[in-house]
Amino acid sequence: MSDQSTPLETAKKLGLLEEEYQKIKEILGREPNFTELSIYSVMWSEHCSYKNSIVWLKQLPKDSPRMLAKAGEENAGLVDIGDGLACSFKIESHNHPSALEPYQGAATGVGGINRDIFTMGARPIAQLNSLRFGNLKLDKTKWLVKGVVKGIGDYGNAFGIPTVGGEVMFDESYNVNPLVNAFSAGIVETGKTAKATAYGEGNPVFIVGSATGKDGIHGAAFASKDITEDSAKDLPAVQVGDPFQEKLLLEATLEVIATGDVIGIQDMGAAGIICSTSEMSAKEGAGMDIWLDKVPTRQENMLPFEILLSESQERMLVVIKKGKEADIKRIFDKWDLNCEQIGVVNNSGILRFHQGGEMVAEVPAESLVLGGGAPVYQREYKEPAYYQEFKKFNIEQIEEPADLKAVAKHLLTHPNIASKRWISEQYDSMVGTNTTTTNEPSDAAVVRIKGTDKAIAITVDCNSRYVNADPEQGTAIAVAESARNIVCAGGEPLAITNCLNFGNPYVPEVYWQFVGAIKGMKKACEKFQTPVTGGNVSFYNQSSDEGPVFPTPTIGMLGLLEKVDSKMTLDFKTAGDLIYLIGNAKNDIASSEYLYSYHKVKASPAPAFDLEEEYQLQQSIRQLIQQQLIQSAHDVADGGLFITLAESAFPRGLGFEVKTDSSFRKDAFLFGESQSRVVVSVKPEQQKAFEEKLQQSGSPFTLLGKVTENDNFVIDGESYFGCREAHNLSEGVLPGFLS
Repeated sequence: MSDQSTPLETAKKLGLLEEEYQKIKEILGREPNFTELSIYSVMWSEHCSYKNSIVWLKQLPKDSPRMLAKAGEENAGLVDIGDGLACSFKIESHNHPSALEPYQGAATGVGGINRDIFTMGARPIAQLNSLRFGNLKLDKTKWLVKGVVKGIGDYGNAFGIPTVGGEVMFDESYNVNPLVNAFSAGIVETGKTAKATAYGEGNPVFIVGSATGKDGIHGAAFASKDITEDSAKDLPAVQVGDPFQEKLLLEATLEVIATGDVIGIQDMGAAGIICSTSEMSAKEGAGMDIWLDKVPTRQENMLPFEILLSESQERMLVVIKKGKEADIKRIFDKWDLNCEQIGVVNNSGILRFHQGGEMVAEVPAESLVLGGGAPVYQREYKEPAYYQEFKKFNIEQIEEPADLKAVAKHLLTHPNIASKRWISEQYDSMVGTNTTTTNEPSDAAVVRIKGTDKAIAITVDCNSRYVNADPEQGTAIAVAESARNIVCAGGEPLAITNCLNFGNPYVPEVYWQFVGAIKGMKKACEKFQTPVTGGNVSFYNQSSDEGPVFPTPTIGMLGLLEKVDSKMTLDFKTAGDLIYLIGNAKNDIASSEYLYSYHKVKASPAPAFDLEEEYQLQQSIRQLIQQQLIQSAHDVADGGLFITLAESAFPRGLGFEVKTDSSFRKDAFLFGESQSRVVVSVKPEQQKAFEEKLQQSGSPFTLLGKVTENDNFVIDGESYFGCREAHNLSEGVLPGFLS
């Protein structure tokens, strides 16, 4: 072999533990060389191996009659949506790259998640994103927001897939380490999907797409350590994207899959060639012989480890049937893309990499992957001291403000609640002409499936403040709110993907948050029958100075509307319509934006939540929509009831007159964030049928008031704002910080 044996110190510098180094020696039966150590350092990193999380991830529900690919089996989840169609969807993080180089970090996150979808044979039709940033008053935060939003917009717009929604939250815990989670969904005919596998001795292995450069080397390892002052030195670990190249790659990939000659195909995401070759080979116990000299490169004299670990974007590994080499080359030549045979499949289970006439690395494929030889750890976890302190909160500690209008204005103008139009208008939401929620807002994005009456409903949700207060309860709420948003849009929740963003797993208090989140996700997904199709674990989201980010288990949920015409929107329709609250109000302000940012009380438990109560609420809302008994539906979430009413009034410039319930504190009734509540509007002539239906179902409801035409928000006879004034306040917040 060309490289000299590498000492233990080098292994440690590459991020390997001493016991992992010893295990590598045992697997190989000899000292590994530098290239082999580099291979194991990325494949056994947390980012690729999930070594610190897989024990708990295995407890999540993964089955339903609609599931066509279980979590981890393929590049993305695959769910049967009927009539011979399936939806492929997934969410992933690009946090560490975005912290250092926000434009390219976010752009390549968008590119990577779309490649995961179209390597399944599915054409992407919609994108979402979930973003977290620090204090918006900081110059660094403004720089990060502008860079991330522009990166997502430029890549997604050029690629031609609409960004149809998302969520943004600001908190000081994200000052150093922002979170950038990208979601994509695509449609494919069942039976015409592609797999990420390799088998058949002698079958050719191709690399297609862009040339390989030095960007992104050790990117997976970089994503598996804390952000420090020295992280800027890791800039080569940030990839560079080309959306126009990806568009060509999309078309070429779908065309070659349609030939039926593809054995397997996989995106070269984290860890590049070594990841694709090892994961595809291990699926069927195969191996590969790969000649690195044949890989098209952007720089001369690239070393073996650089070629193997590069995370250059817009590249795929494709295994095809022997004898079909000319056919695949003809397709990729038509799209003016690289298409080079770099190896062949063997039946040995061994990956052999050659360069310059020598074998530079020889490793068993299975030893590199999750479920094979990759290490699995059960980490210590310990309840943090703050958890019990948060539970001591009592609403009586908070004096109710005399001026509730000031509270309402504070919430309307808080970056977490105010309009995100400054962000969304930088995304093309119209390309493809399938989106039905662009001008008719719903709690979830609704995207029509061309050639059918169907639509998918998709959403991303997580209130990380709730999760920090109580990881189990907060994560169950994230799943429940995702399902509630789907239901309020007229859809049936089907399945979730998740992006689990946490701090350092070696810190017991951080790992306790992770374990609690898994427990909460498990019980909620089982209740709503929404299995987990896959996703992403992103640990080490913390800095040496400011500690970990709020635990943020982002939930991406897929729902289905059998008839797109059954879509429900959130906007009040007509003056005179009655406004109802479905669900129980509670004397609760815990973890609300009102308590956290207005009173600046950060120690409180998660808001009141009962899983059974939530499930019953959602069943009632579905029935009301199916029987066409309501005109609008909007869930009560961040900012409480007042913000829900305001957001329902904004689209048509209407007002409302409502009364609060004197059995509750007025601030809790208006601004508390207790769960399992939905505001609906009802035509007066349907009032009797509406109330009878809710009485039959046993769902609690309250008549709040009515929709008005006079552009006024009136509460208990007192005018708070004109609709236009409130809307302008909300719209002006982000431009005020960022323009």
